[in-house]
Amino acid sequence: MEYRRLGRSGLKVPVLSLGTGTFGGVGDMFAKWGSTDIAEATRLVDVCLEAGLNFFDTADVYSAGASEEILGQAIKGRRDQVLISTKATFTTGKGPNDKGSSRYHLVKAVEASLRRLGTDHIDLYFMHGYDALTPPEEVLGALDDLVRAGKILYIGCSNFSGWHVMKALATSERHGLARYVAYQGYYSLVGRDYEWELMPLALEEGLGTMVWSPLGWGRLTGKIRRGQAASGGRIGAGGDKGGPQVDDEYLYTVVDALDAVARETGRSVPQIALNWLLQRPSVANVVIGARNEEQLKQNLGALGWTLDPAHVAALDAASQRTPIYPYWHQRDFDERNPKPTRW
Repeated sequence: MEYRRLGRSGLKVPVLSLGTGTFGGVGDMFAKWGSTDIAEATRLVDVCLEAGLNFFDTADVYSAGASEEILGQAIKGRRDQVLISTKATFTTGKGPNDKGSSRYHLVKAVEASLRRLGTDHIDLYFMHGYDALTPPEEVLGALDDLVRAGKILYIGCSNFSGWHVMKALATSERHGLARYVAYQGYYSLVGRDYEWELMPLALEEGLGTMVWSPLGWGRLTGKIRRGQAASGGRIGAGGDKGGPQVDDEYLYTVVDALDAVARETGRSVPQIALNWLLQRPSVANVVIGARNEEQLKQNLGALGWTLDPAHVAALDAASQRTPIYPYWHQRDFDERNPKPTRW
């Protein structure tokens, strides 16, 4: 297992972490993702630790808290061997304060997550989304207090726009508050918008990126190909609700390129898609999902080898899209506005 420094922090994390959105299966959306129980989750943790993957990602809204509860049971007795990240901001109840990033909500959310996880601290705590109604001084002040209390070790943000991130970083610097060290965002071969603004920001400001949905919301599992219906997985089960829209012809072009590389390398389509991400600038960690042990071991096969430059170039070309304004305009001034990747 390779370990990378998370942003400008001193924390080293494995390049892969296990996302636990499949744990629990509570509610219509999460039932389509998976319904891993405690026994299966414990076995997945076993496999991860054997491979050197000691990082597990969850959120308070995954299966209405059941994901955190199951993860807590699965790591019981070995908390000192693992890193845990979880999140708050989204709606967890019917009350007016059961959502957002207010001090009131965050303090309650952290305490609830600690109880469900069966631990006294959270290694990395994310704001799951941006709350424009709560002043950043309040959000970061609450997080700073929780860090000083030892209940959180590091903080990060997820799904923020670039200016949201910069406003938060400026607030931390101005007031001497805990600083986001990580950004968790959507990034895949069929979703490269992250490269336009967030990747340069992460590199400039020292944020380690954790990638969620690295297989394009289940589209790059090898089960979707030109001229045939999805044969299984999340998409086949109707689990694309809430995910990014992807034009069919664009998807098939990318999958065709993945298939070509797969034939030449002897690797699977998802292994190639994951390996491509691990070579991208700013990426510290890729959050993989698995419904079962077989899927987990397949995804772990993305490690220990590297795509050659010709294969990376072929995948880059197949997945390249014209960015929205002003990013397409900035292409004309690369001499003074260099890009970390070519999009």
